[in-house]
Amino acid sequence: MRVAAVQMNSGDDVSANVRKACGYIDKAAAEGADLVVLPEFFNTIFFAQYRDQKYNALAETDSGATMTAIREAAVRNKIAVIATIYEEVEVGLCYDTAMHVGADGEILHKYRKVHPAAVKSLEKIYFRYGSRFDTYAFREWRVGIGICYDMAFPETARSLACNGAELLIAPYATSRQNMFQEILRTRSFENGCFLVAANKVGQEHDWYFPGGSMISDPSGRLLASADTESEALIVADIDRQAVREARISYPNRRDRRPDLYGAITRETDA
Repeated sequence: MRVAAVQMNSGDDVSANVRKACGYIDKAAAEGADLVVLPEFFNTIFFAQYRDQKYNALAETDSGATMTAIREAAVRNKIAVIATIYEEVEVGLCYDTAMHVGADGEILHKYRKVHPAAVKSLEKIYFRYGSRFDTYAFREWRVGIGICYDMAFPETARSLACNGAELLIAPYATSRQNMFQEILRTRSFENGCFLVAANKVGQEHDWYFPGGSMISDPSGRLLASADTESEALIVADIDRQAVREARISYPNRRDRRPDLYGAITRETDA
């Protein structure tokens, strides 16, 4: 399968951002990609850099203008797209949601960010956390999604892998460059999975996004990488046989001791 990741900058004009994203979907299809991943909040600026209720107006339903355009682009190009938006489920209840749109325009799967960030950003005041690490079938693959800060937790990728994932998808809107690719390559290696990460790039109001979008194989080797300054489309071919080979050569699945890992899930007072 051929996969692609879009690295792009977003401005205040939501419609223009969506048109740009659709242009990248067209380019990915022209390069033979079967699946293209857009960055987190590709259709808006990264609004969670501010505490202001006016940004609640950026939330859309899965049938709103943004996802309608993405679904049309998927059908037009006969390509699958993973698009992550600020999703309004009902008034006052929103999520950070990645949607896998099939080449037929239907939404095959939704994943809602489990770990809204509140280190530099203010995501926790805008949307509720998700509560599942489900995986799903796409072609012959099993796919799992973790959004941005989710992937800072090894438990995210491990849970997805334990639930069958062979391909990890990571839409990003992170301003952090330190250890970005190193962490994601480690997630690939320690779980024997391919990983596709798509980040924002460039200045968006007060924040700068350093790109670094990447595709890695199950050994943690980079197959494709974008720079830290420019918009880009990166593409790579992936093969499920490499998942099998990686998991045989580094059999940590055999050697795991989940019977001893209670401290990870035990609630503490600290």
